[in-house]
Amino acid sequence: MFILSEDSQRTQGRDAQSSNIMAGKAVAESVRTTLGPRGMDKMLVDSGGEVVITNDGATILNEMDIEHPAAQMLVEVADSQEEEVGDGTTTAAVIAGNLLAEAEDLIEQDVHATTIVEGYHEAAEIALEAIAEQVSQDAVDDDVLKQVAESSMTGKGTGGLTAESLAETVVEAIRHVEDDEGVHRDNVTVHTQIGASSNATELVPGIVIDEEAAHDAMPGEVEDASIAVLDVELGVRTGDIDAEYAIDSIDQLNQAIDAEESEVRGYAETLAESGADVVFTTDDVDERISSFLAKEGVLVFDNVGSSDARQIVSATGANRVGALEDLEESDFGAADRVRSQNYGDDDLAFVEGGAAAEAVTVFVRGGTEHIVDELERAIGDALDVVSTALDSGEVVPGAGATEIAIADKIRSEAAGIEGRKQLAVTSFADALDVVPRTLATNTGQDPIDTLVDLRAAHEGGERAGLITDGETVTIDDPFEYGVVDPADVKREAIQSATEAATMIVRIDDVIAAE
Repeated sequence: MFILSEDSQRTQGRDAQSSNIMAGKAVAESVRTTLGPRGMDKMLVDSGGEVVITNDGATILNEMDIEHPAAQMLVEVADSQEEEVGDGTTTAAVIAGNLLAEAEDLIEQDVHATTIVEGYHEAAEIALEAIAEQVSQDAVDDDVLKQVAESSMTGKGTGGLTAESLAETVVEAIRHVEDDEGVHRDNVTVHTQIGASSNATELVPGIVIDEEAAHDAMPGEVEDASIAVLDVELGVRTGDIDAEYAIDSIDQLNQAIDAEESEVRGYAETLAESGADVVFTTDDVDERISSFLAKEGVLVFDNVGSSDARQIVSATGANRVGALEDLEESDFGAADRVRSQNYGDDDLAFVEGGAAAEAVTVFVRGGTEHIVDELERAIGDALDVVSTALDSGEVVPGAGATEIAIADKIRSEAAGIEGRKQLAVTSFADALDVVPRTLATNTGQDPIDTLVDLRAAHEGGERAGLITDGETVTIDDPFEYGVVDPADVKREAIQSATEAATMIVRIDDVIAAE
């Protein structure tokens, strides 16, 4: 009797576990060399020839054409890490892969998968306690936030800019959107523009959108702008049905033309008299209206995307109006300056200052598409981790020091755990060693000797991290060198890696339909 389709493939027992674990380990290995300040980049080429060059873990895993369902779970780990805290994706994936490798050894020793899962979850709870013990007691001020940002971007592609200079921009942007309710991270956007050195990257106190003025004769810049945002077609009204009109004389033709001109002029005069200096509309603007408004000194942008219109409304305090006759002065938004600027083949609109200062834009420049794309990813991650650190007020040492401390605490606690579960708890600690070992490998150090030295320094009461300072690699206190991470990044990495690894380990039957 056939229960499954004859075309179905089924893998059971140890073979299923081995296949899933192998897939997870392969995914982790693919991003391992990108970890740390000396991490390498990956070049990813899709079937269409599009090239992505990055060392961002989430980007690498998402760009890879991964089909194995267990391997997809590690991609989800990176996605979850990116969504929750914005960084630590490579760390989470590498830890998950090593947890699977340790689990494979335990399974070969006949430790049941359920025992491994229980031990891993217990070890994860100990790990979270260890992270809390590593939190710095100093206040998270601007200097610490800059260190968080710089630590996040060190080793990533930042063009001709140093991570230190970008960190100042990142912290300034996050402070700009902080109020008594917390940090409004969504009010910070990153806009990229090819065509200049990355040194031209700047912080714009407002928003930047890809729009050009509706008429060449319109002013390129408006100071102290009153802004109207419309969902209105500014042109001759057309009916919803097909209709033909018979014109029997020149007089009738002239009357029709005059009526059309009167309607067009009416729209133009209404807008000009409304007091709006700048108009954004999501629909078309008749060229005659644009020409008239240009003469009146009104700057108009037409066919604005709906998402851009929402952004303008949010940034300037304007009300979005659906009918021109409903437009009132109370619907206007405000900005210190609105300007239209050309960058080669692209035209951008800058809405700056005033009410728009509630939102800020990191305007990223770079000589090539690959440079600005990687800069955008690096700055985006830095914005996320600075926001996370500022919200929680908790930072921990980086450079592998926190993982060394976690592993040491787990090994100490494991001695009090009975049965085979103790093996799983100890294996969890061993899995965390992958972070300092990988950092050592990527900086050209011997991973075993480095791990021994780090453990010895930690057991001697020191904070022990692997510090890369130029060409020098030393074991020292990361706080002294400004190498710090938000505590929430470490917590999320431990939790998401544990969840993924335990889910994969528990699978002993894979049924795949053809």
